[in-house]
Amino acid sequence: MSSLASGLHRLRRSPWEVVLSALVSCGLVLFSQLAVATVPRFFPSLSLLAMLPVAGLVFLAAIVVGRFWRRFIGVAASAPLFVLFNVLFMWGVYIFVIRGDTSSLLDMLINAECALLLWGLYRILSGDPGIVAYESSFLEEAGCNDFVDAICSSEKHPSLSRVRHCNSCKANVRGYDHHCPAFGNCIGQKNHRLFIALLTGFVVAESTYTMCSTKYITRCINSGTIRTENPLSLNMVIGTMLFSVLQVLWQVVFSFAVSCS
Repeated sequence: MSSLASGLHRLRRSPWEVVLSALVSCGLVLFSQLAVATVPRFFPSLSLLAMLPVAGLVFLAAIVVGRFWRRFIGVAASAPLFVLFNVLFMWGVYIFVIRGDTSSLLDMLINAECALLLWGLYRILSGDPGIVAYESSFLEEAGCNDFVDAICSSEKHPSLSRVRHCNSCKANVRGYDHHCPAFGNCIGQKNHRLFIALLTGFVVAESTYTMCSTKYITRCINSGTIRTENPLSLNMVIGTMLFSVLQVLWQVVFSFAVSCS
């Protein structure tokens, strides 16, 4: 079984359910991003800093509305696909709107960062976090009779230490830290470094996007062309910039908490 098939198997979904979930997740991303883009439209007199908490409230409201919508149609969204489509959406705004005001070096950097994020999402979704199959050969090697005996004797057998059962993945994972809904997999012994690297990658990529979008907005203001810019494009740039800043803030806090745990 390939790594991708293994990842889909852990999700316990049929191909049709995955397609429906993808459509719902894509719709939720579009709805939430467009909702955040209304902040500069309806509050043009606010500074970007003052728009930040408003954007946070609007985004949370959009997620709540989206949750009721998903329950109404009876289709579950996918958190990993939600993350994936957000990356693709912001990458699209960069390519079609912001890219012309970005230097060649910075352009190569942000495109490489986005590509690496997509690769990292695939790897952590489809990879093995350290799943332990308590088969007869494994138990015989550890000198245990059954699963209960293996857990109870974990102090005598270091190979069985920190093995925990994940109810979401229905698997026993060595070095279990937590189940990450956003990445669709457990975080264990084999993918903990990838998890930290991916979190860092998101912070770096979103910070780079914030810098590029800020330059675009500053150029529009300084050149006096802000009134001639496409209002939808400009609002999308401001909205995605606010979203990126919000993402960076909580990811930095989360990464600090993980490193201290």
